[in-house]
Amino acid sequence: MVFGLLVLSAARTAVDHRPDAGAVVTTAVVFGVVYGAGAALPRVRTSSGAALAWLAGVVVVWAVLLALTPDGVWLAFPLYFLQLHLLPTRPALAAVAATTAAAIAGFGWHSGTLSPGTVVGPVLGAAVAVATVLGYQALYRESERRRRLIGELMTARSDLADAQHTAGVLAERERLAREIHDTLAQGLSSIQLLLRTAERVLPDQPETALGHVRHARRTATDNLAEARRFVRALTPPDLETGSLPGALERLCATTGESSGLAVTFHLSGEAEALPTPLEVALLRIAQSALANTVQHAAATRAEVTLSYMGSEIALDVIDDGRGFTPGPQPPPGADPAAEGSFGLAAMRSRVRALHGTLAVESAPGQGTAVAVTLPVRTGPTDVHGRVTA
Repeated sequence: MVFGLLVLSAARTAVDHRPDAGAVVTTAVVFGVVYGAGAALPRVRTSSGAALAWLAGVVVVWAVLLALTPDGVWLAFPLYFLQLHLLPTRPALAAVAATTAAAIAGFGWHSGTLSPGTVVGPVLGAAVAVATVLGYQALYRESERRRRLIGELMTARSDLADAQHTAGVLAERERLAREIHDTLAQGLSSIQLLLRTAERVLPDQPETALGHVRHARRTATDNLAEARRFVRALTPPDLETGSLPGALERLCATTGESSGLAVTFHLSGEAEALPTPLEVALLRIAQSALANTVQHAAATRAEVTLSYMGSEIALDVIDDGRGFTPGPQPPPGADPAAEGSFGLAAMRSRVRALHGTLAVESAPGQGTAVAVTLPVRTGPTDVHGRVTA
């Protein structure tokens, strides 16, 4: 547009055979050279000082052209955009106003009079240029704000995904630690006790020793099944083939057989199907509590009671062992390894995950009682046994 207006101004002057046509053409050429240098020189694009000096040169040459010919007023419109682009908002508006006044004064000086059209034309052009540039700048700022916001959202989403991944890894690690402690670790401990007992009675009581070895072999077989279940992420074998009361009754029988402890099972209420997570948690808690009794309590008798109470299910494991002084309950999220018993920490973690309660009552010489109460939520379940409604 700039070069088109320059050619038009020079051509009109030459066609009219004005005496100053040579000066107008020369000034138009100089204007074009100076204007084109702004796009060609890298320093003008990178240095604000050079850009302002170039803008001042363009305005000076334009003023000379306006003094030579009234057609110079046409170049005021592209100058508005140039000033609004290179200068801060307030100086740019002042420069636009000064350029408008110069255009009106120059045209009026050449024509010898001022008419409404002489004033309205430059003013309207300045208003259009200001509205266009300010509107573009507002859109640009909004676009930049949205771009930053999208970048922050993408970063937040990435951080959230990382946090969820870490939380999932920690939760799965904690779950596996509980499962291994309540099954494989307890089974290996039972195998060790059985083999140690068999070693003590050899060679005087070979039949008794053989019975202990056979029991150890069965325990190893059961633990192998548990290990395979971990790999396949399935329900415990005892629950796959029967109910929770049946699994607890078998647990009491095998614990008594392997340890010599008198373990009895009691069922209170009418048994009903429970969500798989509840049955797994209760079975694991009973396994862990009985394992603690066998290994640490020096007890002669233990009782396991499962009570169906409508909206709740309760499990009690009581022994007549040496007892202990329970410590304060750790806060949620505490490291299980920091507690005195990982088994007790695993029980609390399981119960907390199912929104239940766990109470441990014990005193030195008075045995130990572990009481667990879990809410029963009925409804449709997903493939993992979680209630979905």
